[in-house]
Amino acid sequence: MKSSAIPLRYGVILGVVLIAYFLIFSLFGLHTYVWFSLLNAVFTSAAIFWTTKDFKAHKRNFKYQKGFMAGLKTGFYGTVIFTAFFAIYASNINPNFIDKLLMRYDVNYDSELALVIFTVGTMGAVTTFIATLVCMQLFKDSWNTTKPREHKMFGKNA
Repeated sequence: MKSSAIPLRYGVILGVVLIAYFLIFSLFGLHTYVWFSLLNAVFTSAAIFWTTKDFKAHKRNFKYQKGFMAGLKTGFYGTVIFTAFFAIYASNINPNFIDKLLMRYDVNYDSELALVIFTVGTMGAVTTFIATLVCMQLFKDSWNTTKPREHKMFGKNA
C-alpha cells in the first residue's frame, strides 16, 4: 500500500467508528449527553497513533512534518465523515435531536442547526490537532545522544 493512502484508510475507519459509537448510544437514548463525546478523543487519538505508526513503517526516511501531516489528514477525513453524518442525522433522521440536546442542558435560547454542526466540526479539528501533536512525540527521532555532552566552557565535568 502506498504511504499516501494510509491517512485516508484510517480516516475512513475513524469516521465509521465515530458514527457507530454515536448510533449505539442513540439506541439507548444516551446520545444527548455531551460528556460521552469525550470518548471521541480516544478514538481519534488511536486512529492517529496507528496512522503514524504505519506511516513511519512505510517510510525509510521518516520526517516529523510528513508524519504530522498524515495525522492531520486522518483526523480531517474522520471529522468530515462524522460531521456530514451528524448534519444528516440532526436535520433529516431525527429533526428534534438538537432541541432534546439543548433542553437537557437547560439552555434557554434557540440554536441554529448550522451552529451545532459547526461546533461538532470544530471539536473534531481541535481534537485532531492536539492528538497529532501528542502522538508525534512518540514517533519523532530523539536528539538525545548516548554520550553526555562535555561542557567545553567550564571543563569536562562542570
